[in-house]
Amino acid sequence: MQQMFLGFFCAVALSACAVEAVSEPSDEEVVLTEADKPLMSWPDLTNRPLPEPDQTISYGSLDQQIVDLWIPDADGPHPVVLMVHGGCWQKAIADRTLMNYAAADLRARGIAVWNIEYRGVDEDGGGYPGTFMDVAAAAKALSDEGPEMGLNTDRIIGFGHSAGGHLVAWLAAQDNLPSQSPLADAPITSLYGIINSGGLADLEASKPVTLPSCLSAIADQLTGMQSSDRENVYSDTSPAMLQPSRTIQYSVNGARDRIAPPQLGLAYTALVNEAGGSALYEEVFGGHVELISPGTYAWEAEVALIELLLEQ
Repeated sequence: MQQMFLGFFCAVALSACAVEAVSEPSDEEVVLTEADKPLMSWPDLTNRPLPEPDQTISYGSLDQQIVDLWIPDADGPHPVVLMVHGGCWQKAIADRTLMNYAAADLRARGIAVWNIEYRGVDEDGGGYPGTFMDVAAAAKALSDEGPEMGLNTDRIIGFGHSAGGHLVAWLAAQDNLPSQSPLADAPITSLYGIINSGGLADLEASKPVTLPSCLSAIADQLTGMQSSDRENVYSDTSPAMLQPSRTIQYSVNGARDRIAPPQLGLAYTALVNEAGGSALYEEVFGGHVELISPGTYAWEAEVALIELLLEQ
């Protein structure tokens, strides 16, 4: 299976190079390669017209406990992606609408999207354990209610960006939660495969590498405090501590990503494989924003992975 995946990665790399093909330059023109292009900023994405979902669904009683459903304009049942936004686990930085551009692009390709919201660490009840419980409940709602909405939930693919990469990898590893953890009571949803897109799946390794405001400044809220009953706060919050997972895991990192540099994806992939799991790594052109921006090399490579997982 791994040989097939590695061969596929080669095909993705070659095909993605054609995403932004250019004509032969004149003597005056300077053509930038993908590797030389300036990194995208958040306004480069968010200044685009914001696409709208087809439906918003509640999975709980709180305002934050909602999901946006994106449904292709065709007969179902539709393949579906469970999408988890990032924003350093802080709602003041980002909410689910940051993923609207990516969700709309998948919808246009015939793939439904279950784009979830959850309480951030900067909201009442967020952090440990509320953020994790919300994500688990939103995923379970897809499993329970999706078939009635025309979704094929036999093979759910998870896609998480940045902090969402951590959360979707955590969803994939719930089977291995310590029995004494407060999170062990969270509902479990089977994911066939996940894409950890510029994610911070190993909290301990990510803390000194990513921006201090993104993780170290809010780490206590996210992981909870150490106690005599819970000496290691990563034991139930960091996917790196919960391997091997039965879910196929792809880590995709931008070569010039300053929030989730490639070393994080490489190390996490090696950790999963050494634990007996199934993981592969893909490095793409660009930085953090390119990973969720339709039209970029990075996004096209990730779409190809999503489609591969849905077809296997």
